[in-house]
Amino acid sequence: MSVSPPPAGRLLTERALAHDFPFFDHGHDAFRALVRARLAEHVLPHAEAWERQGRIAAEGWKALGAAGLLDVGHSGDDFLHSAVLLEELGATGYAGIRASVGVHAYMALSYVLLFGTPQQREAWVPAAHRGESVTALAISERNSGSDLRDLRTRARPCDGADGFVLDGRKSYVANGTRAGLLVVLARTRHPDGASAGTGDGRGLANASMLLVDADSPGVTRRPQPMAGWRAADIAEIDFDHVEVPETGLLGRRHRALLQLMRALDFERLVAGLLAVGGVRYTLELLDAHVCTRHVKGVPLGAHQAVRHRLAELYGEFDMVHRYAHHAAWLHAQGRLDTRTASVLKLRSTELAVTAAQVCAQYHGALGQQEGADAARVHRDATAGTIAAGASELLRDMIFEGN
Repeated sequence: MSVSPPPAGRLLTERALAHDFPFFDHGHDAFRALVRARLAEHVLPHAEAWERQGRIAAEGWKALGAAGLLDVGHSGDDFLHSAVLLEELGATGYAGIRASVGVHAYMALSYVLLFGTPQQREAWVPAAHRGESVTALAISERNSGSDLRDLRTRARPCDGADGFVLDGRKSYVANGTRAGLLVVLARTRHPDGASAGTGDGRGLANASMLLVDADSPGVTRRPQPMAGWRAADIAEIDFDHVEVPETGLLGRRHRALLQLMRALDFERLVAGLLAVGGVRYTLELLDAHVCTRHVKGVPLGAHQAVRHRLAELYGEFDMVHRYAHHAAWLHAQGRLDTRTASVLKLRSTELAVTAAQVCAQYHGALGQQEGADAARVHRDATAGTIAAGASELLRDMIFEGN
């Protein structure tokens, strides 16, 4: 069973990785080589074990932190290094691991960095960078994934004290069973006539973001195994009269809508960059297979129909790859917009599904065999089109923003 990416395909070796934009230079190339070496040392030898146990091991998180892979910049020119890291993380071929690290180091932590007080950042960020405390986003609910208008998790004021009492249930939480910090979306104000635990039809106007210590009394976590993303530690989390101090409020009360609008663009950029790396891995795997697999005495890739199908995928990858670089540069300049983030996330994750389907098909029975690389990328690909905004939602956003 393989624990490292296959040899780079003939068509993707340098051409698809070259710094073909002026804002990538030889320093980024050197950083890419460093990231690959550290992923090869700290991730790939353990990836299969983490897949089996359903999460990255605690010592794995600490090794990633010690290697400097959990503390790369979220903004400015530093984010161009993050773009390199995210693509290479995706190119390991283990979508559950890339999702787990992406949520911890970027998606969830971004809320603390963007909206947290100096005290909140000091309390949580250094330990997250060291891999000593894992972060998770507790936003989705079983009956409200991309559409949060029916938000049922509620945080009411404590009786006679500052802070909140949190009740509700969150689903599909990556890093859910092992996270130390939960970034939780909850309704903090209920209009007249709206009872606790029910949607009020007014969207997120009355919701807030809370920082919740996952070890607080009343927090119950259960694994929620999925078909793919097996190492992402997906969980369902119950909050039963969980006391959250006033210092756990992230930003101002009832401002979750504005916070989500800003953070979700970044989240989709991160998801898109991870997916681009995943597509690259799949195409390298596919290219290596059609070069070595013989049918009727000739390589599979010698057949014109196969060559033409792969040519289409390579061309689509080139376009998405360059668009991803452009989106990363826009974010580094403080100019990332919702449409660009949505287009990148949509096109990269949809291409990942197409590439995975072709890869599994051309591998034949091996593409369906448990433990095969082609089977893993095939089962993982679909989840990418759901997380961080389902493809249908993104299409609506792109159309409405036209």
